[in-house]
Amino acid sequence: MFKNFFKNKKDDSETTILQPLEGEILPLDVVPDPVFSQKMIGDGFAINPTNGSVVSPVDGEIISVFPTKHAVSIKSKGGREILIHVGLETVSLNGEGFTAFVSDGQSVQKGQKLLEADFQSFKDKVPSIITPVIFTNLAENEKVVIEGQEVRITK
Repeated sequence: MFKNFFKNKKDDSETTILQPLEGEILPLDVVPDPVFSQKMIGDGFAINPTNGSVVSPVDGEIISVFPTKHAVSIKSKGGREILIHVGLETVSLNGEGFTAFVSDGQSVQKGQKLLEADFQSFKDKVPSIITPVIFTNLAENEKVVIEGQEVRITK
């Protein structure tokens, strides 16, 4: 099952973020897409998924479910913005193999199902199913650190 894997001390209160997909945690620099590997849209990590259930890593609000259902942006109650981009170049599938369970503006709870990706139906049609998870509004002095299968934000 999904696990709480991300802990960040902020204003003396601890925030825990749920891993949005089951699978192996990878650093962004191994993602075979320069937009993600060069952190052009933000720092984060990637997941090599073992199944296609994407859940909310935080309590918050859906900023956007992309029309092609391959990505979702969430704003946590604490203001952290997170982009979950399922696979690489999956926008070209035009929604094939994806089911969305949420919509823009919807409140979500940690662990709530956001998307389902049928990787079996499209894994041979895209370069990779590796899924980047990007924090799009980190402060200039913050960065994502991966230690084994644990991820945290440091200053």
